[in-house]
Amino acid sequence: MTNTLFDGLLKAGAADPSRRFALLPDGRTYSYGDVDKVSARFANVLSGLGLQPGDRVAVQVEKSIEALMLYLGTVRAGGVFLPLNTAYTPAEIDYFLGDARPRVFVCDPKKREALAPVAEKAGAAIETLGVWRSPDESAGSLSDKALAAPERFETVARGPEDLAAILYTSGTTGRSKGAMLTHANLLSNAEVLEETWGFTGNDVLLHVLPIFHTHGLFVASNTAMIAGGSLIFLQKFDPDAVFEHLPQATTMMGVPTFYTRLLADERLNRETTAHMRLFTSGSAPLLAETHRAFEARTGQRILERYGMTETNMNTSNPYEGERRAGTVGFPLQGTELRIADPESGKVLPQGEIGVIEVKGPNVFAGYWQMPEKTASEFRADGFFITGDLGFVDPDGYVTIVGRGKDLVITGGYNVYPKEVELAIDELPGVVESAVIGVPHADFGEGVVGCVVASKPLEEETVIAALKDKLARFKQPKRIVFVAELPRNTMGKVQKNVLREQYKDLLGGV
Repeated sequence: MTNTLFDGLLKAGAADPSRRFALLPDGRTYSYGDVDKVSARFANVLSGLGLQPGDRVAVQVEKSIEALMLYLGTVRAGGVFLPLNTAYTPAEIDYFLGDARPRVFVCDPKKREALAPVAEKAGAAIETLGVWRSPDESAGSLSDKALAAPERFETVARGPEDLAAILYTSGTTGRSKGAMLTHANLLSNAEVLEETWGFTGNDVLLHVLPIFHTHGLFVASNTAMIAGGSLIFLQKFDPDAVFEHLPQATTMMGVPTFYTRLLADERLNRETTAHMRLFTSGSAPLLAETHRAFEARTGQRILERYGMTETNMNTSNPYEGERRAGTVGFPLQGTELRIADPESGKVLPQGEIGVIEVKGPNVFAGYWQMPEKTASEFRADGFFITGDLGFVDPDGYVTIVGRGKDLVITGGYNVYPKEVELAIDELPGVVESAVIGVPHADFGEGVVGCVVASKPLEEETVIAALKDKLARFKQPKRIVFVAELPRNTMGKVQKNVLREQYKDLLGGV
C-alpha cells in the first residue's frame, strides 16, 4: 500500500496546491502546497532525530497550525503520532512516556524545564514547539530545525495495518490505555464521513476544537482535508471569535458545551447562521433541550453522532433526513452495530437495552502493550465491546442511555473516576472516596467527589490538594463529605445512589 494516510488525506488538495487549506487568527493563510512543504520539513527533522518506522512521537503542545503539520509530518516519516492533553501534569506525562517509550517528545517551550527530566527518564529526545507569533520570534527548537530543513520528503511507505497514532484513554482501574489506530482506521473513517456529511472542496470548517484527541484531530481535520476543503483554524472556542469568523464558514463541529454557550449569546440567530450548512456535535451527550433550543433560535438542526477514541465515528444522524434529538442516528457505512447482553454477549432483540458492540474498518487494532486487555474487549467474532449502553428503535436510530462503566464526560473530555479517587484517597484524613458525574448546565457533567473522612476536612483543602496531581478538567467541582458510601450486598459502592442524591448539586440542567 503506497496510499498511506498522508497520501489519502492530501489527494484532493495535491490536485491544486494553490488551494487554501487554512486561515489563521493572525491573518496568515496556508495553501495545500504549504501543507506538503511544511509537513515535509517536519518529517525531515524527525528522520534526522533517528525516527524509524513505527517509532512514537509524543506531543504536548498548544494548538497551532504547526502542531497539525507535525502530525502530518510524523505519519509521513512512518512514525506513530501520540498527542497528549495540554492540561496533563508532569506526573501524568511521566506515565505516558514511560509506557509508550517515544523516540521524540515535543512540548511547549515554557514547559521544557519541568518536562526534560521526564523525557530523559523515558529515553526520548526532547524538542519544543510553541505558537508562531512573528517572523523574528522562535516558536521552539523543532520549528527552528524545520525552517532549516528541506521542503521535499518522500513519504515512507506504510501498510494499511501499520500504526498511525496512539491515543490514550483512561481505564477504570486508573491505568490509561493506549488505543492503537492504523492508517486504514483513520483513512477509512475520513472517507466515510466525507460522504456521509457531504463535505466538498467548497467547504470551510470553523475549527474550534483542541487537536489532542480524536474529535479535533481526526474527525474535524481529516474530514475537511480529504475533501480538499479549508479550515478557519482558531486556537480555542471563544464566542467572539466564532461570531467574527462564522460568516466565512459553511460547517462547524463542536461539543455540547459550545452550543450551550452560543445559545447564551444574543448574537445567535437565523441571520448569523443562515449560510451554514452543517453543525455537528459529539464527544458528550447533547441534551434534547439544547437540540430543540438551537433549532428554535437558528432554524438549524444540530447533527449528533457517536464515536470513541478506539473507533473514531460509529454512527451519525442523517445529513439528508430526520435528525432526531436524543439519538445518535444510524451506523456509518461499513460499520456493523449490535446490542448485546453485557455478560453473555448474546445479541438482544431490537428495542432492548444492552451494551453497544461495533465492528468495521474504523475499529482500532488494540491497546498498546496490553494484549490481555485487548482480548477481553473483543468478542470471538471480532465485535468490539464499547461499554456504552443503548438500544436501537424500530426505525433503526441508535440511542445511548448510559455507560456500563462510570465514565464522566465533562466538556467533551473523559474523566475516569478511579484515577480521581486514587488521588483523593492519598490525602491525609481521607478514608475512602467515590467520584461521580452529575448534571452541569455548561459542561454536560461535572466531577463531584464524595468523601468519607477520619477527621474534619474542608472542601477547599481537598480541591486545592488535587490541583498539582490532576489535569484541570479532572478536578472535582465540588467535594461532599458523607458518613459512609452506599453499598449493595456484595459491598460494591452504589454510585447510582450518589448520582441521584447529588443530581442537583451543580445546578442541574
